[in-house]
Amino acid sequence: MNRGPEFRTRLKSGSVLGGHVFLNDPAVTEALARYGYDFIWIDAEHGPFDKQNLLLHVMAANAGGAAAFVRVPGQQMQDLKYVLEMGIDGIIIPQVMDEIEARKVLELCLYPPEGTRGFGPRRAIAYNHQDLKTYLSSSRESFVRIIQIEHISAVQRIDAILSLDALDAVIIGPNDLSASIGLLGDSLNEKVLALANQVVKAAKRAGKPVGVSIGPDERTIRIYQEMGVDFISCGDDISFLHQGAKRTFAMVGRT
Repeated sequence: MNRGPEFRTRLKSGSVLGGHVFLNDPAVTEALARYGYDFIWIDAEHGPFDKQNLLLHVMAANAGGAAAFVRVPGQQMQDLKYVLEMGIDGIIIPQVMDEIEARKVLELCLYPPEGTRGFGPRRAIAYNHQDLKTYLSSSRESFVRIIQIEHISAVQRIDAILSLDALDAVIIGPNDLSASIGLLGDSLNEKVLALANQVVKAAKRAGKPVGVSIGPDERTIRIYQEMGVDFISCGDDISFLHQGAKRTFAMVGRT
């Protein structure tokens, strides 16, 4: 909790690694955190989490020593407000198409006068244990705000998106990016990689960290490392189960 200042710096270091969680049991999140992931990407966009369960995952990530980043399901106030009250370390906002959408959703993350966030912190203010003035003065910096670039429209407006002061970082979503140009399932296609490279170069010019969200595939990891991304969110609970099961089957001679 409140690790925004730390990660605002660390995301630029080139060594930060995140992992995704889709399954409902918070023990999975705590386990991945204890294995050494720097942050846990709790996927409320595609995962089956209710609000109480999501809070338990946030707490589990922190208990395991990792930062808790939540990908919210949308860009509306009702998609963000309850997540912000949980004392998250980072928020990831999907399917942003341009700087207009980006500005609006970033404003929802910040209290007036900078933004339009409603007031009602719970865990974010340590259940009222933290002094109110201290909380308000540090709330903007307490978590990082990351926009996911996963559509060609966002790539076309990337410089304008990166110019927004409230934005801390962007992260490329290759799967949906490939879908936006009719190449779903072919995320290593040269056209998709060219768009990703355009995002990386723009982020470097703007001086903001750029990451990528990918599966645990060595070739894909190397491609994006060579492209120059600053951080990677790689691997997820379901992939690890699948890969572990396949390796076990191979060891016992079962196909």
